[in-house]
Amino acid sequence: MVDFVIGVDGGGTGCRAAVADRHGRVLATGAGGAANVLSDRVGSLANIRVAIDAAVAAAGLDKNALQRSGVLLGLAGSNVGDTGAFITASLPASRVEVVSDGLIALEGAIGDGDGAVAILGTGSIFFARQGETVRSYGGWGFVIGDFGSGASLGRAALAATLLAHDRIIAASPLTERLIAEFGGAPGPMVEFARTAPPGDFGRFAPAVFMAAEKGDPVGLDVVRQAAGSVDLAFDRIVTDGADRIALLGGLAPLYPPYLAERHRPLLVTPAGNALAGAVALAVRHFLGRGGGNA
Repeated sequence: MVDFVIGVDGGGTGCRAAVADRHGRVLATGAGGAANVLSDRVGSLANIRVAIDAAVAAAGLDKNALQRSGVLLGLAGSNVGDTGAFITASLPASRVEVVSDGLIALEGAIGDGDGAVAILGTGSIFFARQGETVRSYGGWGFVIGDFGSGASLGRAALAATLLAHDRIIAASPLTERLIAEFGGAPGPMVEFARTAPPGDFGRFAPAVFMAAEKGDPVGLDVVRQAAGSVDLAFDRIVTDGADRIALLGGLAPLYPPYLAERHRPLLVTPAGNALAGAVALAVRHFLGRGGGNA
């Protein structure tokens, strides 16, 4: 028996949970740490429980509420390997379903109609719905995917900083700032990059965009290359039939000036956020109807 539904929005920077009643009315929300299950599924599970427990407590529900809830989790990295199955088996809820964070973003931003969404945060993924067909693009993780993401921008900026240190390219205020953060020497930067998770690379992305806005040549080059990869994804998505695209994620407000002119008229304001999408999907999947705001 499902007495409550819980939606979870999990990404590389943090996760949020919302608990709602059987009518889809959100009772309370909670937050936890990073929840990229592809990078760290054990740590992600712990952070997911923190967010869920915080939401349940804030709603004034007893500790057994989770066992009477249907939980739908939209998680970065859940589309690779058995990580989604691990999370499903580990949560003591009445029903559990794990989907991509892109799918809940699509639901939150576009609703159940046609359109597309680009999540541009620590990671990246693109989703589009056309009739009954839902397609995903990208989202294959930091090592060989996540183009246009904050993590990839940060990595590219650090790589350019090392090129500037070796005098292969001209230094800029951005490269000088970045190497200064590592004591002015490449060794600590290389050691950082050897073990850093995506979120640690992603923290450099705002500085890259800020540098680009000031005309920094390295910052501009990094951002333009990233925007070019996003444009390639949009070309495919438009060819597949989408005529409106919503941008979500921490980098969403920063990208439009760097995107191709052909794509800017397609950009629409998201109707809601990914957490609202998770709640709406949870209500529909577990209770068979629409609803939910978060």
